[in-house]
Formats: sequence, structure tokens, C-alpha cells
Amino acid sequence: MKASGAEDGGRPAGSPAPPPPPLEWKFSQVFGERMAGEEVHEVDIISAIEFDKSGDHLATGDRGGRVVLFERTDVTNHGSRKDLEMQDYPISRHPEFRYKTEFQSHEPEFDYLKSLEIEEKINKIKWCQPANHALFLLSTNDKTIKYWKVQERKVKKISEMNVDASIAEQNGSIASSSMNCPSRYLPNGGCSERPYNHLNNELSFPHGGLPSLRLPMVTSQETNPIARCRRIYAHAHDYHINSISNNSDGETFISADDLRINLWNLEISNQSFNIIDVKPANMEDLTEVITSAEFHPTHCNMLAYSSSKGSIRLIDLRQSALCDNHSKMFEERDTPGSRSFFTEIIASISDIKFAKDERHILSRDYMTLKLWDINMESGPVATFQVNEYLRPKLCDLYENDSIFDKFDCCQSGDGLRVATGSYSNLFRVFGCMTGSDEATTLEASKNPMRQQVQTPSRPARSVSTLTRVVRRGSESPAVDANGNSYDFTTKLLHLAWHPTENLIALRRMCRAAASD
Repeated sequence: MKASGAEDGGRPAGSPAPPPPPLEWKFSQVFGERMAGEEVHEVDIISAIEFDKSGDHLATGDRGGRVVLFERTDVTNHGSRKDLEMQDYPISRHPEFRYKTEFQSHEPEFDYLKSLEIEEKINKIKWCQPANHALFLLSTNDKTIKYWKVQERKVKKISEMNVDASIAEQNGSIASSSMNCPSRYLPNGGCSERPYNHLNNELSFPHGGLPSLRLPMVTSQETNPIARCRRIYAHAHDYHINSISNNSDGETFISADDLRINLWNLEISNQSFNIIDVKPANMEDLTEVITSAEFHPTHCNMLAYSSSKGSIRLIDLRQSALCDNHSKMFEERDTPGSRSFFTEIIASISDIKFAKDERHILSRDYMTLKLWDINMESGPVATFQVNEYLRPKLCDLYENDSIFDKFDCCQSGDGLRVATGSYSNLFRVFGCMTGSDEATTLEASKNPMRQQVQTPSRPARSVSTLTRVVRRGSESPAVDANGNSYDFTTKLLHLAWHPTENLIALRRMCRAAASD
């Protein structure tokens, strides 16, 4: 969907910038669309989605263990965006992506020691620093992390042979016949389906031999992307891996499961360092688990992780080798008398992201999207209500396990907006700038139903003032924000915002849809 807004007019010098107008969203592209009535296979459902830092490549992982890569075409066909701007080239208003390649990242496994089946489903994908015109990325399932290199390889063809071209066309190209040979090999390295003593009469040579001998030449015709696994990081997690995150130093990354966070070096696959361990001596004393973890975007010594109790801990790796003690902890205190059986379940944080300004942390729990200031531990500075209308239905959601769904969150490249998914294939975009009342609900379809959600009468104040802001998405207990009955089987769990454009890639059912 394409986003556009009005130009900012003149304003007095020194006055605060007004919030940007709400974006107008339009559908852009869809990949892997199913025909009406076509069966959706479980292995085709997308389970992870991620843009690279340049925004020129998009990676998706599915439950079948496959990773599919897409590349941007409206820029790559004409050079880099910076070059186009210098040449006054009209850049397309609708970024377009095309299929690049795919590969099987993980296979189903069986742990014989624990009698445990390990699914091939891709849990997370993270892009690494590119080098030498090659792309690098990390992918993980529940137990094993893999480091992949994707590079363009030239497809070579042999030509300039001493064979009549008409005969070569009838018998197939010399290159293909020499590469796709049967299992019978000749002494000179050739091959043949026929017996050794069979004389080939199809190739005719002039009397007296050939006037000259032309040696075969290798010519490059095209390039194909080839994926190769560089490293496998295994046997370091007893519980399911829920997060991986690259460090800004370009050399290390972390992997997190329910109880531990490990630090890896990209070049060393047989050793990792356990930096956080929340496992109690007696498992009966376990009260919370790790749900998500991420490195700071620029400070290589800082990382944050969230818990099932709704808290976020900030860790400084310089303090000690084993970071059992956090530097800061962010959590919102419960209102007296508001606790219920579901309080702890819906407070569990499913995803965290460092904001673009590096000062804030974005978190997503079942009901809300929250923005935290790293200098303020007492509570979030902004709260955006996403699923508040589902509070009367928590019993039903618990019965069908929907209450345990884990939704991703993301922020725009300019840091002015945040987004997250919901049910009925809806996703919500909120403005997080001072004075912004933007709260948009859209459906992930070719005809998105846009609705501007009204905010409370209380004016929203600046995030920088450390006051709390509440933005509500929908208050109706029976219907969604568009007035329709909610469908809990169609949920939009995974989405990613382009790093430089107002473009959101999201997973709708079993396909990825791009909106800008």
C-alpha cells in the first residue's frame, strides 16, 4: 500500500514540528496467492519475514523449513537509489519486488536422547552484513541455527566445437550432453549410453580429416543465485529458540530460548557463551521465561530481553561474563484490584524492538503495543490499544488457545509510526510522534478496508515529556474495528517495515503481501 501525506507549510522558527498527517495506504503486491477453494498446506504457511538493512531484499521462512528471497526491481534495474536521485531519474512510487531464489534451510529431525521430534519450521530470520556481492543471513528452527551465503554464480556453456551445428541441434548441445551423462564413462573422460565398441555413425567427418581443430570454449550465458550453508550452530539450547539477533560489531550474535541466552561468534560454530541463565535450581520455582531478545542497534555491549511477566530487562555485557543482574528493568505495575486469572497470560511480551532513535524500546503483548523510554523504568511512555475489545472474550480465547498467539511489532524507518497485527487479517498503524492521533486499521487484502480510529478525548502528549499516552484501536466488545465479526483463524502474526520507505511486508494466512 502506498503512503502519502500533505506537505508541511511554513511555521515559526523554533516551534515544535507538527505531527505528520495520516498515511494513505494502498495495496502493492502479493506472493504465493491461492486460488479460491485451493487447499492451503501447513508447510507453506509463512512463519518469519525480514527486510535487510538496505531494503532491497526481503526474506521469508515457512513451516516447511524453506527460506524464500525476494529482491527489489524498481531500483536494481536502474542502479542505486542515490544514483537515481543525482540523475533526476523518476523513482517509482510503488516499490516492486520479485522472486530471487529459495532453498531448504532446515529438515525435520529427531532427538533420540530426548525422544523429541524437531520441526523444520523457521522461527526467525536475520540478515547479516553483505560482502563481495554476496548476501548472508541467519535462520533458525527450534534447536539449530544456520548461517547462509547467497551468491550469484555464472552458468557456463561449452561452444566452438568441431561438430556440424545441425547435428548438434539434433543430438542436443555438446555442453548438455557432456554434463548430463549416464553412469558409463569412457577412458578419455567422456561418457556414453552405448557399449564401448559401438561406432557412432551420426557424426560425419570430411575425407582427409578436419582442416583445423577448434578447441572448445567456455562462455558465460547467465547467472543464478546459489545458497550455501557456511556454518551450523547446534546443540546449545535445551529449549525452543525464540529469538536471534545480530550485534552491531558484525562479528557476534545472540540466540535465546525460554531460559537461556547464548552469545556466538559467526566464525565459530562449535562454541558459544552462556550470558544469561534464568533457570532455577528447582524447576518448580520457575515463575517466568524469556520470550524475546535483541541487541542494541549501535552499542555492541547492550541488549534487551523480555519475559512472560511483561517486563523488559536491559543488559550491559561489560558488567560481568554472566549477566544475571540487569542494568535496568522496565515494567508496568498492575492497578490494585485489576488482577485476574488471565492477567499474567496477556501481559506476556511476544516481541521487542529497539526504536530507530535508539532511546526507546517497542514491545508487543497480547492486548497492547507499548513504547518504553530507556531512561524511565516505571512504565511505558505510550500505550496503543490493539485488542482491548477482546477482553470480554478471554475465556473463549483461552479455550481455543488463541490467547497464546505471539504477534510481531515493527517501526517505520523514520521512527514516526509503529505497526502490529491482529485477527481477521487486520493490522494497525499508530503515529508515535508528539501530538499525533493517527490510528489506522487495515485489512491485508487487495482491497484494504481503511478506517481512521478515533482517539480518546484526552489529548496525547509528547513522548519526550515522559508522560504516558494511551491510544485506542477499537472499543467494541463484539466486533472488530471495521464493524465485522472477528475471525480468530485468520491472524496476522508476522510483519516487517521497510527500513527507508513506507512499505510493510506481512504474512496473510499462507502468503506474504507487500503494502506501501
